[in-house]
Amino acid sequence: VQLQASGGGLVQAGGSLRLSCAASGRTFSNYGMGWFRQAPGKEREFVAAIKSVGSIHYADSVKGRFTISRDNAKKMVYLQMNSLKPEDTAVYFCAAKWDSTYLGGYADEYDYWGQGTLVTVSS
Repeated sequence: VQLQASGGGLVQAGGSLRLSCAASGRTFSNYGMGWFRQAPGKEREFVAAIKSVGSIHYADSVKGRFTISRDNAKKMVYLQMNSLKPEDTAVYFCAAKWDSTYLGGYADEYDYWGQGTLVTVSS
């Protein structure tokens, strides 16, 4: 599967952005999907994950502010980000794991990655 992330940009603290990730291929519903982010000088960190149907998992740092969702018919994954903070500034990546039930936050477990989209939150 190929992944294309989009929707990043510059936003003021307290604002919102919606990231999108478009997937190619015919078996999108067989993948668990995740969002990760990497700030300058830091390691890639888990943001959120979603099974093919149902369960969702968030990092504590984004709970209550970010919402992950997916549309299997459109082969899309979304990350709605509200109440953004300067510390949310990072390149955001979508990732796919060949396991529709996977909800893990370990980057090494994911099989495919998008190219990343930059989110900058100004104070």
